[in-house]
Amino acid sequence: HQCHLIHYLRLSHHLIVLNYLICTFDKLQSVSSEDIKITDAVFDGVEVRVFEPPAKGDESLKRSVVYIHGGGWALASARTSLYNNLCRIMAESLNAVVVSVEYRLVPEVCFPEQYHDALRATKHFLQPAVLAEYSVDPSRIAISGDSAGGNLAAAVCQQLSKEEDLAVRPKLQALIYPVLQAFDFNTPSYQQNMNMPVLPRYVMISYWIDYFNGDYELAHELLVNNHTALNVGRALSFRARLNWTALLPASFKKSYKPVVQTRGSAAIVEQLPALLDVRAVPLLADDATLARQPRTYVLTCENDVLRDDGAMYARRLEQAGVPVTLDHFHDCFHGCMIFTVWPTDFSAGVQTRNSYIKWLDENL
Repeated sequence: HQCHLIHYLRLSHHLIVLNYLICTFDKLQSVSSEDIKITDAVFDGVEVRVFEPPAKGDESLKRSVVYIHGGGWALASARTSLYNNLCRIMAESLNAVVVSVEYRLVPEVCFPEQYHDALRATKHFLQPAVLAEYSVDPSRIAISGDSAGGNLAAAVCQQLSKEEDLAVRPKLQALIYPVLQAFDFNTPSYQQNMNMPVLPRYVMISYWIDYFNGDYELAHELLVNNHTALNVGRALSFRARLNWTALLPASFKKSYKPVVQTRGSAAIVEQLPALLDVRAVPLLADDATLARQPRTYVLTCENDVLRDDGAMYARRLEQAGVPVTLDHFHDCFHGCMIFTVWPTDFSAGVQTRNSYIKWLDENL
């Protein structure tokens, strides 16, 4: 119980600091052009913010990006200046209509509601009549997101690929340091970056517990992989789908060793069945689902517990025959892309954002 209390206090302090930063940045001036038209709308019951560049005389239809923001399924908003700036710059740089999804957050709702919000808003936008209303080319749409938003973007893309009656499908998916699995909290990047600022391992585990409406007393069990021990039958069939010893390059594996418990607790998966639900953990999807995914961009950062989530997903997609670009940044950290405005105008933010936008520009 003492460990539980310490864990809770550390997490509370971390979230207070993050909330303070978000609120502080929200008072900062937007850095993008005033030409972008910004409107708030509701797509099938889900709030969205739409960014539209001015019409040009020689064009009829524009490209488009559906963007899903990060924040551990619990923080931030499409309306905060951090994401407002990113989406405005995307709309301006790509001359594209950007739809930023304002999905509901923890603690108001937990999984699967965030996923359902993102899916409903995306499917609404993909209707031919709605695309026509915004003058969007149905053949040039990307689904994108960062961190927990990257998780939702990947899950939405997987579901869309299974729906046979869709008239319009995304051309691309672009995932920025996405969180894609809760199976193994001891991948090399989790071990290497366990105490890294912005997203230490205990905070990422806490985000998962909150997303699944679980109990913080499970945190240590998850940290040592007791939920996916060899005696947990429901986990066995998924093990090969994120075997990092086979999926990661040597430069990522370094000298780290797998943490696989012989005996753990099947009760954890009984309490939190979403731990093995592909709508929450897209890396656990089967090969047939992965083979149906669109051309994919995955951005990873070396100083990030989630680095290997993205790298493993990129490798599995590649093995399934999907064209993939893995854009790895050796000197960058989790969340850096949104830090591009003074006083946190980091070169890492500008560098990653420019590379991401360049890929979209060349492929969308």
